[in-house]
Amino acid sequence: MTRSISILGATGSVGASTLDLIRRNRDAWRIVALTANCNAGELAALAREFEAEIAVVGDEACLPELRAALAGSAIEAAGGCQALCDAAGRPVDITIAAIVGCAGLRPTMTAICRGGAIALANKEALVSAGAVMTAAVAEHGATLLPVDSEHNAIFQCLQGGRIADVRSITLTASGGPLRTWSAERLARATPAQAVAHPNWDMGAKISVDSATMMNKGLEFIEAHHLFPVGLDALRIVVHPQSVVHSMVEYCDGSTLAQLGPSDMRVPIASCLAWPERMDTPCAPLDLAAIGSLTFEAPDEDRFPATRLARNAAHAGGAAPAVLNAANEVAVAAFLAGQIAFTRIAPVVEETLDRYAPSAPSTLDDVLAVDTEARSRAREVMETAAIG
Repeated sequence: MTRSISILGATGSVGASTLDLIRRNRDAWRIVALTANCNAGELAALAREFEAEIAVVGDEACLPELRAALAGSAIEAAGGCQALCDAAGRPVDITIAAIVGCAGLRPTMTAICRGGAIALANKEALVSAGAVMTAAVAEHGATLLPVDSEHNAIFQCLQGGRIADVRSITLTASGGPLRTWSAERLARATPAQAVAHPNWDMGAKISVDSATMMNKGLEFIEAHHLFPVGLDALRIVVHPQSVVHSMVEYCDGSTLAQLGPSDMRVPIASCLAWPERMDTPCAPLDLAAIGSLTFEAPDEDRFPATRLARNAAHAGGAAPAVLNAANEVAVAAFLAGQIAFTRIAPVVEETLDRYAPSAPSTLDDVLAVDTEARSRAREVMETAAIG
């Protein structure tokens, strides 16, 4: 049976991994929409290869290039935020929501409001719009399938179990490429060093988030919304080998873990085939070759991001949206060489201290908080109040 799919963020790492799996089983899938921010050439090539119905660039300035690249084909070309939402609203069996950052929030919400299955790789959307998004999921009967390797691992460990029987959930963190660096050395970390993840092949923003441990902080908040066991039952442990992707402890003392290679095609395949399984080209896990698996507590003195995220989760309301927006601004500034690696977390913390809006109740509220928080974060970076 052929299934239909749209991929929001087709030229990113999750989009590429998804299309790699589809390419290996081409007759099983019909591609409806592929989107990208502004990589028109690559998007057009993918749209032609997979015979997509429509290709959309989020940056409307890139639309002429996309149209030129698709000239002579029957593939529609469109651009801009509304076009992204229109594409996300087209009926499909499953949507891959992989636009990086809060920019993916509105298209993801559009897909949720259409109902059906949404494989969520855009953790920032759920962090920012948590209660608004989960309410929309319930109202429209949508199914959220977690793509993040940690949340997909938890999702798999919960199959056949009951949330009421869960004692704790442990998210594992690789610790990133700078895990063993001293505080003094971290202050001199370059963008190239921060994105050089030892285990995972990811985009620049998420790689920096991994290096600061903010990625794990965002995943902590994401887990809070996906798996309602209570914040006090959520744990984070550093596991440098990235073999155990997360664990669920049940009330009888049993702990279930999901293990696998550090390859996003594993959790993506889990979502694409859910509730069944599908083959992947990933090499089998060789524990004898790996030799040992180690675990350690996070160091929140050198990497305070998990503490900031945990506090934001406990504060609730708009705090997670402010945290996420400030982090996106600070990470972009670091990648542009404007601030030091060790200033990312202080910018986020200072923004949270300065801006405490009321809890958002609609998508527009969330986006307004996001916009204002970005402005406040830029103000923080322009001052010398933090060192």
